[in-house]
Amino acid sequence: MMKILALTLMVFVILSPSFAAPTKVALGAACDAKQLQPCLAAITGGGQPSGDCCAKLKEQQPCLCGFSKNPAFAQYVSSPNSRKVVSACGVPYPSC
Repeated sequence: MMKILALTLMVFVILSPSFAAPTKVALGAACDAKQLQPCLAAITGGGQPSGDCCAKLKEQQPCLCGFSKNPAFAQYVSSPNSRKVVSACGVPYPSC
C-alpha cells in the first residue's frame, strides 16, 4: 500500500507542472505597455495600425484599463486616434 501511495505521489508531483502551464497561458500575457510600441505611430500620427500592433493590442487587451488609469499612458489610451486603432484592430474599447 505504501509503494502505491508513494508512486501516486511521485506521478502527481511530476505531472503537476504540465497541468499548471495552460493556466498561465489562459491568464494572458503580463501587462507591459512597452509591448504596444508598434502602435505608437498609429496612435500619435493617426495612421493605420500594423499587423504587429493589432497582435500586441489583442495580447494586452486585459491590461488596457490599467494603462488608462496610469498617468504616463492615460493620454494615449483615451486619445481619439487610440479609439481608431483599437477599432481597426477589432479590439473592444475598454470601459473601465
